[in-house]
Amino acid sequence: MSHELDTPFLGLPTRPIRRLTAPVQRFMHVQAASGLVLLAATVTALAIANSPWSGEYLEFWNSEFAIKFGAVELSHSLKHWINDGLMGIFFFVIGLEVKRELVTGELRDPRSAALPILAAVGGMLVPAALYLALQAGEPGMRGWGIPMATDIAFVVGCMAILGPRVPAGLRVMLLSLAIADDIGAILVIAIGYSDALNWIALFFGFVGIAVVYILARVGVRSILVYVGAGGLVWFAFHESGIHATIAGVILGLMTPASEYLGANTFRKVLERVNEIVQGDDWPQEAERASQVARFRTLARETVSPVEYLITSLHPWVGFLIMPIFALANAGVPIGISGLTSPVAHAAAVGLFFGKPIGVLLLSFFAVRIGIARLPHGVTWGAIAAGGMLAGIGFTMALFIAGLALDGELLSAAKVGILGASAMAAVIGTGMLYVLLPAEGPVGREEVGKEEGGVGAEGR
Repeated sequence: MSHELDTPFLGLPTRPIRRLTAPVQRFMHVQAASGLVLLAATVTALAIANSPWSGEYLEFWNSEFAIKFGAVELSHSLKHWINDGLMGIFFFVIGLEVKRELVTGELRDPRSAALPILAAVGGMLVPAALYLALQAGEPGMRGWGIPMATDIAFVVGCMAILGPRVPAGLRVMLLSLAIADDIGAILVIAIGYSDALNWIALFFGFVGIAVVYILARVGVRSILVYVGAGGLVWFAFHESGIHATIAGVILGLMTPASEYLGANTFRKVLERVNEIVQGDDWPQEAERASQVARFRTLARETVSPVEYLITSLHPWVGFLIMPIFALANAGVPIGISGLTSPVAHAAAVGLFFGKPIGVLLLSFFAVRIGIARLPHGVTWGAIAAGGMLAGIGFTMALFIAGLALDGELLSAAKVGILGASAMAAVIGTGMLYVLLPAEGPVGREEVGKEEGGVGAEGR
């Protein structure tokens, strides 16, 4: 059982404000809760966009916002700052999660990773192929990447509704599939949706990345230093023509995944702390503040930077950045023209049909040829239902749609994304409810995994 440091467990006084903040903190550390907040933001955006205040609401996100540093001025719409700026943090967390999965998670073991990776490949190729088949030669063909990614926040939320019915193996597979999906979506954005390159800006971007690498190698641990360097890398990528969020992914992948202090070393540190606190020097107030700062730094070094940053940034991404993104991007007036648009149909078919078909086909292929095996307690019906849940594209689908299309085509694509994602959530959750027993098997894989992704995280 875990205890917080300001609870009576350690004999510390309880602050009155904790009565208000503790329930909020507990809510924010349940990953499924971010899906509820994201859903609320989406419903709000849709309701306002289809109300008498639609014009003012949509115009607000197109308001110009400028940042000026001497002769350098960046002036873009509020939506652009959200999609290229705030979402850079979202993609940074994706990079962190990918790094963790590659180093310590399911994707580090080729045999364990084979099933979710191949399922993700099928879940990207088949939807893209269906979209292209329906939009070949049409103006909306550029949106082929729209149905390729999975929104992990909504998938986790749907699984949370079912509780113990969902086997641990299926949870792990879907979370790993979403991470592999994110890798594919990142490549799609970098390759398919980047503008003409400004090679000078790109050069300075990679110089910034080299600086970050050198800082890490020489042992710089200050987060503020890396925030400054990362901001310069983001700016260089933003000006280069490669989408600025790719800088976030690269910096996330570069973050160390191992802790600086091991358990034995930290145990010795605690012993030394005890000696200092009980010694004669501790009462001297002039030295106490610097000692506390050192203790805090040492404590932070007992977890890897990847884990520390994921834990620190997840609440901001899940409860602030993603809902703001939804408010800015999910608000689309729904009319007959949008519902009947071929682009909407292509996006919906890709997500609703392409995802489960691709996931099921490639999963069956991987198991059939012997390079993967079904997780414990997972049936082919559960894989099909999981594939349907993977059809919840939302965050990344909206993001790619914004890169690929504009005007009426973009609005139509959003209608298809929202409709298909809603149907995939309802039908996928219903399939799992019917196919799985009331008490699903609990495996050791579940420990520590359910709370691990974005968005996660993400999305």
